[in-house]
Amino acid sequence: MSHSRLLLGAFGLAAVTDLVSLAAGFDAGHTAAKPLLMPLLALWAVLRRAPRPLVAALLFGWGGDVLLLSDAEPAFLAGMGCFAAGHICYLALFRTHGSRYAVPRARAGLLALGYATALVATVALLWPDLPADLRLPVAGYSLLLTAMAYRAAIRFGLFAGLGGALFLLSDTLIATGVADWPQPPGPDFWIMLTYIAAQTLLAGGTLGALNARRAPAATYGEMRAV
Repeated sequence: MSHSRLLLGAFGLAAVTDLVSLAAGFDAGHTAAKPLLMPLLALWAVLRRAPRPLVAALLFGWGGDVLLLSDAEPAFLAGMGCFAAGHICYLALFRTHGSRYAVPRARAGLLALGYATALVATVALLWPDLPADLRLPVAGYSLLLTAMAYRAAIRFGLFAGLGGALFLLSDTLIATGVADWPQPPGPDFWIMLTYIAAQTLLAGGTLGALNARRAPAATYGEMRAV
């Protein structure tokens, strides 16, 4: 078995451990498994020849994961800052390595309208219920997150786009908790489920698209060599 498959298997085991621990209310399991997720996914990406911005985005996600294990407000703000840095890395990745033709222009326009509407509506609804000192940071972070989700869809297509959308859903669940809105049963489970799926789809969708582009180039080179 290759090293990349071993790392992917270890990541899957850590993800299952984390989600089962959350579902069972086993805090120690969540505390142990959560910090392992993004480093394992980042190492897997490195072995798959991932661009540096993708690896950096995953490692910033790891920083945010660790910080958000604490309930203290300074840790929450620092964790938000880590994830914001990760979104900037994703945006740099999409700009440098993404395709301008991943989706038709008309669909890109509809996505832009949909994401803009979701951003304005979500911030407007959450604003009155957020702590005063968190309103501007949450609004700024939401803008950055929405831009990342949109660019993932239009530059890398379906899988990366779905990852961006799930990241948006995961962080919206966090924001509704901060605003003290009613939560579904086991909110932390749903937050982590959507977050793990988001990062997996962003990494896997990006690498899948890049590898698909490399394959024709490699085939052409082999034909020329013959």
